[in-house]
Amino acid sequence: MNKQVADRVKSIKQSDIRRFSAICAAMGGVNLSQGVCDQPAPEAVKRAAQQAIDEDLASYTNLRGVIELRTAIAKKMRGFNGIECDPEKEIVVTVGSAGAFACIALATLNPGDECIVFSPFYGYHVNLLKLFGVGVRYVDLQPPDWSFDLAEIEAAFTPKTKMILLCTPANPSGKVFSKEELCSIAAAAKRHNVWIATDEIYEYITYGKTHVSIGALPEAKERTLTMSGGSKTYAITGWRIGYAVGPAEIIDRVSVVNDLLYICAPAPLQYGVVGGLGLPEKYYTEMRADYTVKRDMLIDTLREIGFTPFVPDGSYYMLASFEEGRWASATAATEAILNEVGVATVPGSAFYRNPADGDNQLRFCYAKKMADLEDACRRLRKLGGSRVKGAERLSRVG
Repeated sequence: MNKQVADRVKSIKQSDIRRFSAICAAMGGVNLSQGVCDQPAPEAVKRAAQQAIDEDLASYTNLRGVIELRTAIAKKMRGFNGIECDPEKEIVVTVGSAGAFACIALATLNPGDECIVFSPFYGYHVNLLKLFGVGVRYVDLQPPDWSFDLAEIEAAFTPKTKMILLCTPANPSGKVFSKEELCSIAAAAKRHNVWIATDEIYEYITYGKTHVSIGALPEAKERTLTMSGGSKTYAITGWRIGYAVGPAEIIDRVSVVNDLLYICAPAPLQYGVVGGLGLPEKYYTEMRADYTVKRDMLIDTLREIGFTPFVPDGSYYMLASFEEGRWASATAATEAILNEVGVATVPGSAFYRNPADGDNQLRFCYAKKMADLEDACRRLRKLGGSRVKGAERLSRVG
């Protein structure tokens, strides 16, 4: 019997990130593909969640999240992001920052509306927009510094445009948008009277650059929805605790959508993030120092084997290009490297509006335990000048 499948899901498929991660796991390789952040969570975070479990804090929470977490988020937003927000009315705890974006998109965008996105982009952002029937208009970021043309932003607006979406620090490029760039984006959003949604999940992971929240700009505050969470900062990607901050009227709508989709984020794990938000500044300083060492180790390895890394200013991802002719495409390179040395990466073509723009690039994630990253670098160095273009044995693993 033929069963109907919704049109919205006919064209969606498992991401390359998920696909190559699964193959890598099956062959016992090292996964530099998915940002799983497989490092130990801070003891304060684990203890707070364990205590909540021991105290049977397992019931449904307020649709906006537990007040202890919202209060801690408000304090953090004031001190770190420069954004004043009311924990009762202007914050909602969500199922990860991805859940925050899903709720924001459903609360602000109708099918047929358009959203401006910077390319290279985070695939989940674009695919969620498409799933909800929202058109995507792109503005290109140009390597190696990932700059953009203001005229291209202006040209991206149409009467259907209702939102500009940012990711800073950015996945996959590692770009940290400067205050000057954010001011220009805020001015464009104000001229065209559109929402600004900003995913700042990597906000604490920067290298010599200062993270700036566009929602802290006076000209942007009334139209900005800021997303973040504990996943990357506290190495708890599987806990799925995120949040959205913005004007009370729209956060009220986002909260109702959050309730309809998810009821609430996991209750005891919300208390775990409260424990994280109480950590001293030393924790963040040491985390940045650790990622700097790992970033530089990967940069040196990639250069040694003939790649040109685009050095990130933030996040824990890095795009790197290979010379023309070394592999037939980014996908062929990903398959060959996984096949030859057991290291999973992601084809750069997966992140661009024009896949050809990233067809000589791969994305590497270095949010790994040091021993695992060292293993990955040893494996990668075995490539040397390899020009392997096939991946015959890969198909047997997958």
